[in-house]
Amino acid sequence: MKQSNPLPMMEVCVRPDYWNEACADLQKRDRILKKLIPEFGAVCLQSGHDPFVTLVRAVVRQQISIASAQGVWQRINDAYPRLAPQAFLRSGREKLPACGVSKRKTDYLLDLAQHFVAGTLRVGDWATMDDEAIIAALTQIRGITRQTAEMFLIFNLARPDVLPLDDARLLRAISANYFSGEPVTRSEAREVAANWKPWRTVAVWYMWRSLEAA
Repeated sequence: MKQSNPLPMMEVCVRPDYWNEACADLQKRDRILKKLIPEFGAVCLQSGHDPFVTLVRAVVRQQISIASAQGVWQRINDAYPRLAPQAFLRSGREKLPACGVSKRKTDYLLDLAQHFVAGTLRVGDWATMDDEAIIAALTQIRGITRQTAEMFLIFNLARPDVLPLDDARLLRAISANYFSGEPVTRSEAREVAANWKPWRTVAVWYMWRSLEAA
């Protein structure tokens, strides 16, 4: 069963420079966030981790349960004391399946590693590239969906205005908070989120948090 659960990706607690301003602005403009934001205080986002490691972990987690993904991830860490693209290319065809990685995902991870080694992703330019340019670059890689790329923007690069409409948890949270639990379409979710600009990442975070409190 496919899991859509971005929250476990958080490992390092940081407060982005824009967070306080964003929270204050959102509370002025949105009646739901005015109530939600004070309930949850400090924020935790994964930020500043190695981009290759973040993307590997995202691919590993796709379409398997959280518990299974955690087990596979632990075995990969045991097999590779240093998760580096060169190490994957040297031994990944044998080691990754032994860690529980499927053949298809092994192919995806080796393709990802090759992109990093070849330098085709222009990682050094990401700080000055806009969100859509980074998404376009990442989704050229096999196994990297738009949703995966958007989660990377949120949890690795801490971009302030990302709206991952393919995320089932976000749609569920918007349904619960704005539509009394009635199912919502992507178009309806986008309309709600228009009021969150330019801080949609922050609003999305609190939407996710609201599901934990339900």
